[in-house]
Amino acid sequence: QEAGALPIYFQGKELPLLGFGTMRLPLISGENGAPVDEHQVDAMVDYAMAHGVNYFDTAYPYHGGKSELIIGKSLSRYPREKFYLATKYPGHQISSAYNPAEVFEDQLKKCRVEYFDFYLLHNVYEKSMGTYMDPKWGIIDYFAQQKRLGRIRHLGFSSHGGVDNLREFLDARGELMEFCQIQLNYMDWTLQNAREKYQLLTERNIPVWVMEPVRGGRLAHLTKEDKEKLGSFRPDESEAAWAFRFLQGLPNVKMVLSGMSNMEQMEDNVKTFREEKPLSEEESRALMEIAEGMKNSVPCTACRYCCDGCPKGLDIPMLLATYNEVRFLPAMNARMRIDALPEEKRPAACIACGKCSQICPQGINIPKELKDFAAALKSIPSWEEICRQRDAAKAALAGKEK
Repeated sequence: QEAGALPIYFQGKELPLLGFGTMRLPLISGENGAPVDEHQVDAMVDYAMAHGVNYFDTAYPYHGGKSELIIGKSLSRYPREKFYLATKYPGHQISSAYNPAEVFEDQLKKCRVEYFDFYLLHNVYEKSMGTYMDPKWGIIDYFAQQKRLGRIRHLGFSSHGGVDNLREFLDARGELMEFCQIQLNYMDWTLQNAREKYQLLTERNIPVWVMEPVRGGRLAHLTKEDKEKLGSFRPDESEAAWAFRFLQGLPNVKMVLSGMSNMEQMEDNVKTFREEKPLSEEESRALMEIAEGMKNSVPCTACRYCCDGCPKGLDIPMLLATYNEVRFLPAMNARMRIDALPEEKRPAACIACGKCSQICPQGINIPKELKDFAAALKSIPSWEEICRQRDAAKAALAGKEK
């Protein structure tokens, strides 16, 4: 592999330890809902391929169903044997019926391939377990057959479920699963029991694929104090690199997927994965201390699963990210951002229907968080109020001078 792609070995295949996740592709305007910048995607794919990062992960619902189309088009510029492509069956999405054959054939066409190197059951968790296990839909048996036919080279699953749910699924159909993709990072090591999930999969001899290694970017934006603490150990490491170094100390991690949104992130990640630099015991303790200090934040990863069914059309990840800013940073900028929204798009507009929480992989009680955020905003003066107070103070001072 070229420099920037630490190799790992999986069933005789040499894979890069770093994979390109395509849930957060670059957007033309940088705003949610904007078209994907396909020229930048091509440039990032070219950079990845030139540096040995030839594993690409997509899924049926990413970018409103367009991620598979875009990454398939970009990769079609390369010989098929030069890259590994992974996608997922959306059995976690609430539907009145499930047709794995129809979806699978559509995915092959969208991605412009005749087979998938890696195929996953998307998010087998407590609420989707029944769908995946229901013989009426025959989902798992269908994909096992596609593997026998060579249209899937390796079959696995992703999961945001709890440890008990993960164990239950492994007991039921684990013999068919060759790998498992879980949310794993130094914050969720304890917050979401990722340590227990990792240990369970390791005991079952199932290689671990990692999603959300920097928690949707949260671990790449630390406080000044936390950055200084880590910088005292490794001044040249980026914030994101620390999250990846943590994972390099876990031998059963065989793939780390990063949802890179611009070339800067791509270049930084490739630089990090040029060599293996696992953490020392002292560095690990410092990282765990930082993780403990972050646990008061709302654990949103901006996957946007919650947005599709919101009857008010709220940009929930943006609102929750802004709420976290209020908790960690001076709140004025956050208040200005919310004041710039129409009233019907602010946190107070939430009608608490609960649809968002039902599909949230992180199990966040979103209506409660938005209600709390709306209450917190009341204690933060608006920019208009600050300006009025400033003008009143100036007028009072001018009166005294007279």
